[in-house]
Amino acid sequence: MKAPVTIGDLRHRVLIETAARTGDGGGGAVLTWTAAAQVWAAIWTRTSDETFEADRIAGRATHDIWIRYRSDVKPEMRVRFGARVFDILGAIDVEDRQRWLKCPVVERDL
Repeated sequence: MKAPVTIGDLRHRVLIETAARTGDGGGGAVLTWTAAAQVWAAIWTRTSDETFEADRIAGRATHDIWIRYRSDVKPEMRVRFGARVFDILGAIDVEDRQRWLKCPVVERDL
């Protein structure tokens, strides 16, 4: 089976970010995000829907983000594309060939 992505599809320059927790001095923690890598990616929409939550309409969009294979991408990371932020749900080595990494993601409301 051929992967459904080609090098020409990688037209979005994205940041892969990792979280770090630091103490806030009051017994709590502050979450900060730092860039782990900047890569070219293909971003494809899978689904989009609306739900009614807490007396308001909330939208949710899921996507697949494809990048060249990297062994350091984990679900606790996120992807930033401009002002858009995507939470990584998984990192799939397509066909177990270490050529492509498919990351199912959900777009976060900021």
